[in-house]
Amino acid sequence: MAVTTLLNARVHMNRTVALVLAGGRGTRLHGLTDHRAKPAVPFGGKYRLIDFALSNCLNSGVGRVGILTQYKSHSLNQHVQQGWGMSAHDGTPMVQLLPAQQRTNESNWYAGTADAIYQNLDIVKSYNPEYVLVLAGDHIYKMDYTQLIEQHVQTGADLTISAVETTLEEGRQFGVLSIDADNTVVRFNEKPDHPEPIPGKPDRCLSSMGVYVFNAKYLYNVLSENHQAQHGDDFGRHIIPALIEQHRVMAYSFNGHNQVSRYWRDVGTLDAFWQANIELIGSAPELDLYDQDWPIRTLTNQAPPAKFLYDSAEVCGAAVNSLICEGCVISGALIKNTVMCTHVTADEQTHIVDSVLLPDSKIGKHCRLKRVVLDRGCVVPDGMVIGYDVLEDARRFKVSESHVVLVTPDMLAALQQPVQTKAA
Repeated sequence: MAVTTLLNARVHMNRTVALVLAGGRGTRLHGLTDHRAKPAVPFGGKYRLIDFALSNCLNSGVGRVGILTQYKSHSLNQHVQQGWGMSAHDGTPMVQLLPAQQRTNESNWYAGTADAIYQNLDIVKSYNPEYVLVLAGDHIYKMDYTQLIEQHVQTGADLTISAVETTLEEGRQFGVLSIDADNTVVRFNEKPDHPEPIPGKPDRCLSSMGVYVFNAKYLYNVLSENHQAQHGDDFGRHIIPALIEQHRVMAYSFNGHNQVSRYWRDVGTLDAFWQANIELIGSAPELDLYDQDWPIRTLTNQAPPAKFLYDSAEVCGAAVNSLICEGCVISGALIKNTVMCTHVTADEQTHIVDSVLLPDSKIGKHCRLKRVVLDRGCVVPDGMVIGYDVLEDARRFKVSESHVVLVTPDMLAALQQPVQTKAA
């Protein structure tokens, strides 16, 4: 990057405010979001989903970040306050939580993504930004937002949408863009039944990443006018489709730029969450958590090193092709192709394969777990077998389409309840 371009990029980033939408329920993750917001779900051993968007902001030089929270946000608030309590250049907090406070005259919580920002326009305006970067707080990716904003400025766009190529099946879960030869967006369909393919690629479509750049004054006007007209409260369903015909809306191709990584995942389903975690185990995963040039920051866990106990023919503690985090104790258990988050224990003669174990879980003796997602705080009793009998698993737990088994503390507790019988 030339010196002049680099200086321009720094100026643009200094004039940018990022708003992270972190209030969603994440219902397709089932029990994983019963007690926490989706962006607070643990991922990759020691991270939370929101850490990736926040790390991208930090690494890209975005100095002001607001996190818009609503649904069951306590653990998310704690994580941000304890792990992201850094200051901007003027000493004010770089990252600020913006919970739903009914700041406008109406007595409403956030009714959608656009409404969430509308209700905080007074705070956004106080930063006097030139550009507003809108981000989803629950996607896994590395992205240099500098390149996105540079293109936005150079093309004179009112709005730029970052997009990634996906399969047509995946596109049904996202907003799908159609563009012309100049990357101008000509159509935008939110979660279409039949996504429009990319010309020349009949099995691929261009899906929105939930990453938008607006000119700040343009965003203020759009949201105010939309609120008065009551056209709808969501960017993908209501705002963006209405803007395309009359305003300059451009696409930024994440696949086509020299980014730090072209990896992007929406872990909105149990299968996608499990798959994205398991992908990290490979020798050369697409998402490199060990890249020191683009680090992923998170709350530092004050825990001792992982420990492996016993080495005999009968009882041996070992882990193969696995991610094992600090505070874990493997006492004579065999772990394969598994992600173990912090403070997980597994006792002797237990075998765990192809699983994701969230923090503070305990697995007893003589257990067998396969293709399991174990929620935080689960205590699996001695001898329990999960993942080997689909019908039995479905009776006790939540089984996904690809036979990943979700186990939560509530589900385990329900197994201990006495069976109610009708009186004669």
